[in-house]
Amino acid sequence: MNKKQKRFLRRTQRVLVILLPILILSLAALLVASRHIRPLQEEPAGDFSVEADLTVPAPADDSNDDDPAAGTEPLDSYLSSPVKVLEEPDTEAVIENDPVTLLFAGDVLLSDYVLNNYNSNGIDGVLSPDLLNELQNADITVINNEFPFSTRGTQAPDKQFTFRVDPKYVSVLTDMGVDIATIANNHVLDYGSDALQDTFDTLDEAGIDYMGAGTDLARASALITKKAGGKTFGFLAASRVIPVVSWDVQNSSPGVFTTYDPSRLIAAIEAARESCDYLTVFVHWGIEREEYPQDYQVSMAKQYIDAGADLVIGSHPHVLQGISYYKDKPVFYSLGNFIFNREIPKTAAVKVTIDGENEPTIRLIAGTASNARTIACEGTQKSDIYDYLESISTGISIDEDGVLSQTAQ
Repeated sequence: MNKKQKRFLRRTQRVLVILLPILILSLAALLVASRHIRPLQEEPAGDFSVEADLTVPAPADDSNDDDPAAGTEPLDSYLSSPVKVLEEPDTEAVIENDPVTLLFAGDVLLSDYVLNNYNSNGIDGVLSPDLLNELQNADITVINNEFPFSTRGTQAPDKQFTFRVDPKYVSVLTDMGVDIATIANNHVLDYGSDALQDTFDTLDEAGIDYMGAGTDLARASALITKKAGGKTFGFLAASRVIPVVSWDVQNSSPGVFTTYDPSRLIAAIEAARESCDYLTVFVHWGIEREEYPQDYQVSMAKQYIDAGADLVIGSHPHVLQGISYYKDKPVFYSLGNFIFNREIPKTAAVKVTIDGENEPTIRLIAGTASNARTIACEGTQKSDIYDYLESISTGISIDEDGVLSQTAQ
């Protein structure tokens, strides 16, 4: 049963739960009333007409960026203001203690190679059926959207790689079953504020939540929540990689929520703990093409977990980085590219299954891409990726099915 069918079933269950008592009460009322109904009298002869007066009310830079200066807004004013929460309406029937699956994938760029495949063969030209099923059937699917959706704007000067995709291709994300896109990265303003605003509008119209950027600091740092299995799942995103200080939402609007100074993201995490059962923090950070995290990544991940994060997911290096645990909470420093240019030697999606006791089981889905089509790996290709991840990680093991476990405290 795919994601749309699950939602339809839950909505049907909710409607039945609401309508059944009403139907029973209505039947009872009719039975009582029938005892007191007088026989209808014949309508008197005559010409009766009624006139009604009805009125209607008026209606890609792939170079490594140095740290830009911190934002100008005083920290105290941010910490004292309420954290914005964008909550999904509770429109589906809640099935308490049902297992819930979260699916996280890495960097997505709809390059010309990818779009040529999509134009020729639809979503099957972009993803293998087994990998697509994983994305579509997860309760909540999250990606890093490494570009703006727009046909407007001015290309950023002095930037080696700049990306922009026609908004009509948001259908790629909806075909994938994407529920949330982080846009806290170093490409979302490649074509300026008009293109970023178009990205907000495009994702909104497609029903995809976005995080990590916004028209102001409150929206850019907003907590995204989703309800599933009787629980509330929270998501926050920020970037420690922007090319110039003007991209920071504290310096211009719209802009990106940054975490060069981690205090604001830490404050958002602490506030989020009050309104969600399981909290994921998605961070754009690190050095491109480096397989090991920088010391600051390790330090910040610990601060985010100390503040209340249950899971930390990283992006930006464009390659897989190692995995570690801190206080029994997992950190994936980089998932690498997921859909990008023509070739991706190694990637991995992270599937988190939360049981009724809020305990996570984590499974990695190894992948690779050739000719701009990403597929799930099998056999020795899959085991080689798991072995590689173990070799660059600390205190973890990955079994033949991709299930992650902690081997050292």
